[in-house]
Amino acid sequence: MRNFKGRLLIGVLLAAFALFKYYNSMETNEYTGKKQAISMTPDQEIQMGLQSRDQMAAQHGGLYPNQEYQVFVDRVGNKLVQNSVAKDTPYKYEFHLLADKNTINAFALPGGQIFITYALFSKLENEDQLAGVLGHEIGHVIGRHSAERIANSELWQGLSTAGSVGGNMGDVVSQYGMSKLLKNGRGDELESDDLGVRFMMRSGYDPEEMIGVMQILKQAAGPNRVPEFQSTHPDPENRIEKIKASIKKYTIN
Repeated sequence: MRNFKGRLLIGVLLAAFALFKYYNSMETNEYTGKKQAISMTPDQEIQMGLQSRDQMAAQHGGLYPNQEYQVFVDRVGNKLVQNSVAKDTPYKYEFHLLADKNTINAFALPGGQIFITYALFSKLENEDQLAGVLGHEIGHVIGRHSAERIANSELWQGLSTAGSVGGNMGDVVSQYGMSKLLKNGRGDELESDDLGVRFMMRSGYDPEEMIGVMQILKQAAGPNRVPEFQSTHPDPENRIEKIKASIKKYTIN
């Protein structure tokens, strides 16, 4: 019994420390207005992105060997940055067209490293759709979603450890934390869609074309796509409805 009480006390102290660290890192994102836990500085985000840039490119076959296409991607990406709040951030935006012809994807690393695979690039129908993809990824950078995800993961890892030390609750806490991380991930995608619409409109692009991007992603996923509740990405149909709402919101404003 004494041993159990000692373990319980240690578990409680570990949980308290994890929670204190998490809530002590809360801050308001000056670019989105969102309150979030962040355990990294912008400079650390930039360094993390730069350190991972070449490795991520290598995982997708390197850069696509067509300078004309790369210049096109750079032009659209930089236009979005210069016509949005992105230009006021400390991040260093770089846009990379990857050689991967099989994986339909685009993603951003912390600090401004943004990637789009040739597989997705080749399916886009116009410049506006490319702007939609890149605007969405810029939204991830400005939203500091990677840094926020790291802080959230650290919290749930700490609580899971506390649950394991203090009893047999580690697996339960871990599973609950995973569901919360998935839910937060879907929220990040919707926030980036909203920011992408705003950036497109301010740069003179047609935001309706982002709906076309969602249809491309839906078709690529096929009938066997992962159910929304098991994925970090919302269902494309739900994203389309949110995009329409964002277009209406920014048109009115």
